[in-house]
Amino acid sequence: MIWSRQDLARDVVRRQGNGMSAAQVAEKVAEAAVRERETAEQLRSPGRVVREPYAPDPEELAEVWAARHAEWRRVQALVEASGWETYEPGRDSAGSAWAAEREARRAQALAAHAAHQERRREAADELRTEVWLSAGPIRRLRALASRAGLTPQEVLAQLAERMVIGEDGAVSVQPFRPSR
Repeated sequence: MIWSRQDLARDVVRRQGNGMSAAQVAEKVAEAAVRERETAEQLRSPGRVVREPYAPDPEELAEVWAARHAEWRRVQALVEASGWETYEPGRDSAGSAWAAEREARRAQALAAHAAHQERRREAADELRTEVWLSAGPIRRLRALASRAGLTPQEVLAQLAERMVIGEDGAVSVQPFRPSR
C-alpha cells in the first residue's frame, strides 16, 4: 500500500503535534516553511549536487516538505480558531477522518494481501494437467461420466484422489462409484 505525500504528512503531523501548544505548532510551521523553501531552491539551483546512491530524491523531499508545511498550517489554523491550548489529534475531526480513511485502506490492502497469499498457497497444492487418451478409454470415461452426471475431468480427479502407491511403486485404485 502506498500513501500519498499528504497522507504521510498528515500522519507525521498528528503524531508529532500531539500535545503541542499553539506556540510550538507555530514553530513547526516556521520550520516546515524553511525546509520547503530550501528543498525547492535545491531543485532550482543550476549546479545541483550529484546525488549519492542512497541520498533522498530531491524532488520527493521537496514534495514531502510542501505537504508537511501545508498540514502544519492547517493544524495551526485549527488550534487558533478553536482556542485549544494544545493540539489533540482526537479532537481534530478532519485529521481523524483522514486517519480513519488511511486505516481502512491499510486494512483493505492487508486483507487483499492475505487473500493473495492464501490463493498462492492453494495454487501450490494444485496440479493442472492434460491427459491424452486413445479412443477406447475415452469412450468408456465419457460414458461413465455421463451416467454419474459428471465431466470426464471430474471423474479423473476423483480417480486421482483415490489412487494408492504401493511399496513396489505400483499404482492402484480401489473400486468406487464416481459421484458429485
